[in-house]
Amino acid sequence: MTLGTSHPLNNPIWHALTTSQSKFAETSHLARRFPVEVTALAGLLEPTRENYDSLASIMGVGQTAALFLQSPPTPPAGWTINETSPLLQMVYDGRETSTSAVEMEELNAANVAEMLELAELTKPGPFGRRTHEMGTYLGIRSGGKLVAMTGERLHLPGYTEVSAVCTHPEHLGHGYARTLVGEIVRRICNRNEVPFLHVRRENTRAIELYKRLGFANRATLQLAVLSWGQG
Repeated sequence: MTLGTSHPLNNPIWHALTTSQSKFAETSHLARRFPVEVTALAGLLEPTRENYDSLASIMGVGQTAALFLQSPPTPPAGWTINETSPLLQMVYDGRETSTSAVEMEELNAANVAEMLELAELTKPGPFGRRTHEMGTYLGIRSGGKLVAMTGERLHLPGYTEVSAVCTHPEHLGHGYARTLVGEIVRRICNRNEVPFLHVRRENTRAIELYKRLGFANRATLQLAVLSWGQG
């Protein structure tokens, strides 16, 4: 899939926080971030010293920001790089999704503790006490226990990100991820929006699943997790 260099998905966090999710934005002139209780994601207009300084102005010492960049991070003094790795961005190609008879439920504030427990176990990416406020989150239970979930994270005009795709390791092999992603994709498409997602490039098992579900590679971004004021 070929998209223009100015396409909003090239800088999705920034575009989300300046458009559809601006209500969440903690802002400075050249930087935006979500409240820490929602997610660690933050966006820069461009990865320059001035932009990093702008982000630092809305962060506390020791706080962490997760950025999606076009290339590996080169922050100025005062920042510590905790992690950097390639991140594959995939976009749904529009094929039909199948329905499933597996019972799902919408998750909300009442489910925060068990959502956090599952996210901590499976490490799907930044997940906080208020992440569920970013969009619809669906879960599957076994024996009353939440064993799989998937939801919506970044929203920008015409696009919604599928995120937090995770299954308890003792419940793999039942197709729960396929079921949940398929349903989230169906709901996004019903709003006439395009689903997209991000996945670590080394996570080949997940990438193959997403391809089978109709996602195509669009770009490789760079995940950068940085701390301010400890360098």
